[in-house]
Amino acid sequence: MKIELLGAGVGAPEWVSSGFGVYQKRLPPECRLLLTECATAKRIKGGRAEDYRRAEAEQFTRQIKDGAYLIALDKSGTQVETEALSKRMEQWMLEYPQVQILIGGPDGLAQSLLDRADWTLSLSRLTFPHFMVRILIAEQLYRAWTLLKNHPYHK
Repeated sequence: MKIELLGAGVGAPEWVSSGFGVYQKRLPPECRLLLTECATAKRIKGGRAEDYRRAEAEQFTRQIKDGAYLIALDKSGTQVETEALSKRMEQWMLEYPQVQILIGGPDGLAQSLLDRADWTLSLSRLTFPHFMVRILIAEQLYRAWTLLKNHPYHK
């Protein structure tokens, strides 16, 4: 199975790329983790968040693969414990060759993407910088995989 993060924002700080890379390398080939960056819309004084979300949605839509299980990260989504995420991952591995996870930009995801998603997930009630979410979700995917394999990482 291939898991692809579609992340808003290009040119993440080195600490983000490094942190994401740690967990990307730990995952085995049968659960490959990839990152595709999509540029955020150019913000202007007096601009509307909805316009930014719509512009970013156009970029995301071009990257969404037919047949992929699509997950949108959003504060309105379902919050789950790591064990439940692990069970979902096990299901994905059986049913889908590809999972794509959408990480919105500073203004979040457009409603059209939330409506299109197979599942909407919330990492927390807190708001995180979109670059930092790359590391958080990569770590949680690795943790979920270790639970499936009875690896001692998750204590």
